[in-house]
Amino acid sequence: MRSWPGRAASMEKPETLRVRVVYALPEQQLGVDLSLAPGASAADAIDRSNLLQKFPEAAERPLACAVFGRAVPLSHELRDGDRVEILRPLLIDPKESRREAANRSRAAARTRR
Repeated sequence: MRSWPGRAASMEKPETLRVRVVYALPEQQLGVDLSLAPGASAADAIDRSNLLQKFPEAAERPLACAVFGRAVPLSHELRDGDRVEILRPLLIDPKESRREAANRSRAAARTRR
């Protein structure tokens, strides 16, 4: 029985991982494409990107990252094609923001009556 030829190649580990590391501010976004050795971690990718040197404020607090929007530890082993995102702290708690919006909406409804 023959197997699909592309399947065997996709099951093997690549010789290098192609990943993108991104950091976004409200007014600026920057991404760096890298080639890393298999087994590289999110921390390895962030170090190699040099984004923390370009944005020192990101390194002033405990570093947090995500892969495609899902929070992962810095020790997370990367896969070919991953996008590593350097996370910034939230300026306001999302629950508090929703609570304030609901209170504003209720207050506006009362004034319309």
